[in-house]
Amino acid sequence: MYKYNEFDTAFLNERNAQFRAQVERRIDGSLTEDEFKPLRLMNGLYLQLHAYMLRVAIPYGTLNSAQMRALAEISEKWDKGYGHFTTRQNIQYNWPKLRDVPDMLDALAKVGLHAIQTSGNTIRNVTADHFAGAAADEIADPRPVAELVRQWSTDHPDFQFLGRKFKIAVTGSSSDRAVIKAHDIGLRIAERDGKAGFEVIVGGGLGRTPMIGKTIRDFLPKPDLLPYLEAVLNVYNLLGRRDNKYKARIKITVHENGIDKIRSLVEEQFLLIRPTFSGVDQDMLRDIETAFAAPTWQQKPLTAYEDAYRVDPVFRSWADTNLSAHNADGYAIVTISLKAHGATPGDATADQMRLMADLAERYGHNELRISHEQNVILPHVHKSDLPLIHAELQRADLGTANIGLISDIIACPGMDYCALATARSIPVAQEIATRFDELKLEHDIGALKIKISGCINACGHHHIAHIGILGLDRAGVENYQITLGGDATMTAAIGQRAGPGFSADDIVPAIERLVYAYLDLRTDPSEEFLQTYGRLGLAPFKSALYPEVQAPKVRAPEVSANAA
Repeated sequence: MYKYNEFDTAFLNERNAQFRAQVERRIDGSLTEDEFKPLRLMNGLYLQLHAYMLRVAIPYGTLNSAQMRALAEISEKWDKGYGHFTTRQNIQYNWPKLRDVPDMLDALAKVGLHAIQTSGNTIRNVTADHFAGAAADEIADPRPVAELVRQWSTDHPDFQFLGRKFKIAVTGSSSDRAVIKAHDIGLRIAERDGKAGFEVIVGGGLGRTPMIGKTIRDFLPKPDLLPYLEAVLNVYNLLGRRDNKYKARIKITVHENGIDKIRSLVEEQFLLIRPTFSGVDQDMLRDIETAFAAPTWQQKPLTAYEDAYRVDPVFRSWADTNLSAHNADGYAIVTISLKAHGATPGDATADQMRLMADLAERYGHNELRISHEQNVILPHVHKSDLPLIHAELQRADLGTANIGLISDIIACPGMDYCALATARSIPVAQEIATRFDELKLEHDIGALKIKISGCINACGHHHIAHIGILGLDRAGVENYQITLGGDATMTAAIGQRAGPGFSADDIVPAIERLVYAYLDLRTDPSEEFLQTYGRLGLAPFKSALYPEVQAPKVRAPEVSANAA
């Protein structure tokens, strides 16, 4: 993985020293909160419902063991002993004191981490497929490209004050595990005539106006990437709305102008910009690629794995749900669930973070990944080590066998933390997971994605969930709307609103009715929820959600006054 050089280190140290001075001026009153706000946002510091929150970038979701241990230490020393992993492959600390934040940033810098551009109207943390460099279906590792884009976009003078935040995601696989169609720019590595390039998708995004991105270039040669991205950003900077922040994202720019006009303007800009790129960026990319060379794979017998799989049903259940195919013989990708039944999705304690760091160091070639689904991945594990890893994870409450199942819920912090939220997300996720664990149904249900947002900003990605839940405020009362049929893969789709919302007390029973309806409606256990929904549409699920609406109204018979 990429290691910061002297320039990177000097840049971070200078940036952190600058912010330390700004914090001191805020504390002594030299800066008002209004004056301090844009400065703190440039350094990932929010003011949430109860306290400050520091959002730390985990570039393209990749960590080594030393970095994970540093995250654990920071959570213990300056927070409440845990961190919250987010849908943007970041980690958030929910309770730092303002005067401690500069020390936290210095501690991060020592291990090559930072909080730059994790907030504000700029290019945010570049995200990538969390199986990058390991997936069996991968064309190429997308992380070198993501690192190049990170370096290009960091403190880029033209893109620090955009109309709104701007998000870029990269995948190197035919399977989309990075949700590229729900980003401002999505990049999919492709090949044509033996040469590498990219499908470029623009104008995706969720929030109050969810949209699926559109392909602006079906194949962009690899050397043209940065000038083309710069052309897209230039066009957005020129045309993007600044009169209304709710209409300022590039998805609205594409929608209002049409993809054909945007494409024409981008291509025109690209022709102007391309000659200014001398090829230095490609030299940089080649250097970066060497940092992402595959580990030296081990050759060991699989007897321990095969024996455990045969005789231990708990291990077998975990292996069936939490392991994915690796591109090296004898290896597997391990997804560690941060969704123990009843737990807060995405939270990990300092001790759990240290354990995962130890496991990566001992068994995983010193690599960890964070997924946008708020789980942690050991991307390179030899199968012979899996029984030992599973035993360690179980002791730390990290061995839940539920990846991709109904309790593997994405949820934003909601009204428990966020100043923008209008409803709670975490308790709803906890109650759904607990209920279906009690029913012992989730493995029978199979693949089912539930995602929960506590407001219309959609940080929980509810629009692209198989079952999406949006918490809103209705006259001071929490109300939860359900959407169905969303899809976060290469066949991305926005879910359809099912009907009126449910109260906090009624939302879990509503989900239960929905799931039982699916079990009755599917042709057989191999037909997943999204397939059943695609085959039958909304109507039968709506009937299950709102049975009182479907029941015929029977009028009582009239009784004659003369009746005996």
